[in-house]
Amino acid sequence: MSLAIEIENLRKHYKGAWTPSLDGLSLTVKHGQIMGLLGPNGAGKTTTINILCGLVLPDGGKAKVHGKDCVKDVLEIRRMTGVAPQQIALFSNLTAWENFRYIGRLYGLKESLITEHAGKLLERLGLEKHADKRVNRYSGGMKRRANIIASLLHQPELLILDEPTAGVDVQSRALILDFLQEYNSKGNTILYTSHLMEEAEQICDDVVIIDEGKYITSGAPKTLIAGTPDCKRLEDVFLHYTGHSVRD
Repeated sequence: MSLAIEIENLRKHYKGAWTPSLDGLSLTVKHGQIMGLLGPNGAGKTTTINILCGLVLPDGGKAKVHGKDCVKDVLEIRRMTGVAPQQIALFSNLTAWENFRYIGRLYGLKESLITEHAGKLLERLGLEKHADKRVNRYSGGMKRRANIIASLLHQPELLILDEPTAGVDVQSRALILDFLQEYNSKGNTILYTSHLMEEAEQICDDVVIIDEGKYITSGAPKTLIAGTPDCKRLEDVFLHYTGHSVRD
């Protein structure tokens, strides 16, 4: 199976930080996988995502998306990648439709394609009746779903999600997870971060656990649970490798 993401010996130390954010991280994501990128606060998850998206330059090592270099081929990578960040990346004083038209034009999409793609996604994610409302009137779950729609307007092969269900209600979470599995079933790849281990265990083909900017372990959730002493859930595996100390 071909690789959607290749990360080799990736390093990043922000100016003024006591420790590096990434300290020789290496991992791969196969094409067509849902891969969970798991780690405590400060483990380096968001820095990894930002490097893959070309938003942050690494200090060393290599990162590739579908064989394209994340430093040299940023524009090509952005055309094939959708990103839904943890912070809502929408203009709160605009309606959903106004946001999607603006974002779609940034991707160079024709108005007809924006209307077609956004319309289907709005219906699938239960927002078609709210598309003409300003985003600042949306609930947390509605904002999360709109955030995902914005990342998919250009129909990317790779979707990167940073805490896509943070702070949402049970119904919105179920709808989002069901949609992500449907999107993946069409051959698309998902890289997904979450602090909700039960959620990761439910939808991820494989997970990789990182801590202090380093690779710790990876594998299918069931395999990791079976292979780690006294572990019955993915959360147990996570705590086994990262400890019980609170990370702030």
